[in-house]
Amino acid sequence: MSVKDLELDTNITNIETNSTNLNSQISNNKTEFHPVEDYHPTTNKSIFAEVATIFGILVFVFIFLLLIAFLIFTFVNAKNEHIISGIRIKDIDVSGLSIDAAKEKIQNYINENLPENINLVHNDYETSIPMSALNVSFDIDTAVKQAYAIGKSGNAFENSFTALKTFISNIDIEPNFTLDEEQLKTSLNDISSKLPDTVIESGYYIDGNNLILTKGSEGNVVDVNQMCAYIKNGILNLTLKDRTLDIATLSKQPSEINIDKIYSEIYKEPVDAYYTQDPYAVYPSENGVDFAISLDEVKNMLAEDQDEYVIPLKTLYPNVTTNMIGTEAFPDLLSTYSTRYSISDRDRTTNLQLAASKINGTVLMPGETFSYNQVVGERTIAAGYKEAPIYVSGEVVDGLGGGICQITSTLYNAVLYANLEIVERSNHQFVPSYVTASRDATVVYGSIDFKFKNNRDYPIKLVCSVSGGIAKFDIYGLRSNNEYDVEISSYITGSTSTSTYSEAYRILKQNGQVVSTELLSKDTYKRH
Repeated sequence: MSVKDLELDTNITNIETNSTNLNSQISNNKTEFHPVEDYHPTTNKSIFAEVATIFGILVFVFIFLLLIAFLIFTFVNAKNEHIISGIRIKDIDVSGLSIDAAKEKIQNYINENLPENINLVHNDYETSIPMSALNVSFDIDTAVKQAYAIGKSGNAFENSFTALKTFISNIDIEPNFTLDEEQLKTSLNDISSKLPDTVIESGYYIDGNNLILTKGSEGNVVDVNQMCAYIKNGILNLTLKDRTLDIATLSKQPSEINIDKIYSEIYKEPVDAYYTQDPYAVYPSENGVDFAISLDEVKNMLAEDQDEYVIPLKTLYPNVTTNMIGTEAFPDLLSTYSTRYSISDRDRTTNLQLAASKINGTVLMPGETFSYNQVVGERTIAAGYKEAPIYVSGEVVDGLGGGICQITSTLYNAVLYANLEIVERSNHQFVPSYVTASRDATVVYGSIDFKFKNNRDYPIKLVCSVSGGIAKFDIYGLRSNNEYDVEISSYITGSTSTSTYSEAYRILKQNGQVVSTELLSKDTYKRH
């Protein structure tokens, strides 16, 4: 064996010995190994404590600073005499404004966005409702007070929390608003009656010794409830300016002819005239009316499909007529009114005379209502009416019975001066030539009527004449001891490029002193 081999064996032996010792040491270490102790727990706890202390100090400082900031904010907010941040009224920011400044800002905004007129259209028919007639009012005062009270109604800390909350999430206050809904519905119903394609209701009138029944025709009427809701929503949200609304309409069939109801209205027992002297009272005679044929015969006639039915009537005469008790039956002239017409327009003059002749001599008992369309009847060729200028959809065209509204308007003014009660009256589309604005009354058979009521304690008599270019109405009756002096005041209240607005008042006086002032109408006319 060489020296090198001997050294190699020695090294191998040493390696094996070392390996055995290493294995023994590993075994001993497995038994005594403690992981936690190897991570030095005392040192780690110290580090964690230091971090926790620093974090706690930072949190304390943050809370302290936050508390200081909150206290400063609370102090500033307590001294704030303006509306806090984040408050809006009708989506208009009023933050930082005083009560007066906020009111002015919101009022100006509303005024700028409310239209002067609510413009409406139905096919080629255009009209409008003046905003002034609806008495629209927004309760700005209450809204601003509500806005100002936010963040000021609790204790200091509650107010501050409210102010912070409002600053983060805005509050929008909507002011309450009111309008004259009855006037709005009245305006819409008036528009409905003037639609070119409005429904024509079945009706009747007496022409001489005949009762004329007219069958109506289907047409459109304004959907008043829908339009009211639409207009109210538009006013509330200020979306109507510079807009024209389509008129919502409903198709409507005319009412069926109810002959039993008509008979009960037509049939009338004759009344003898008489008067008393203590107290003085006149009771004029009234002719009775009955069908000249049986009710069954009339019903058989209505079974046939016709546009018009003629039922003969017979007059039932009283035993004592008004004329028999003398001229003292209507001793006093209660009122008179006249208008001028052109005698050169013969067709129009004929229409005036025909309408006046139907009314002339009419006697109304106390409480009785006069209906122009019922007394005058439908304007037909058979009745003798001629073609004359009328207004249709904003244009002047020839129409049957043109001009008879002058008789209506003349009667209207005489009725006003007699201090009688107006039941139904509509103005024209344009201001007529024979009376001033708000002193006219238009009629359309089947849709627009003029009615008034004898609200006196004694009968009245209507006397009408059309002659020499003057249409005149006189109303006779009996003056009372406390009779009023009547004045009528009418004037233009405003105008635009397309419309004219006017009002009329009836003023009652006694001994030169004003007793009452009554608003008669607020009217809108198209401009020529």
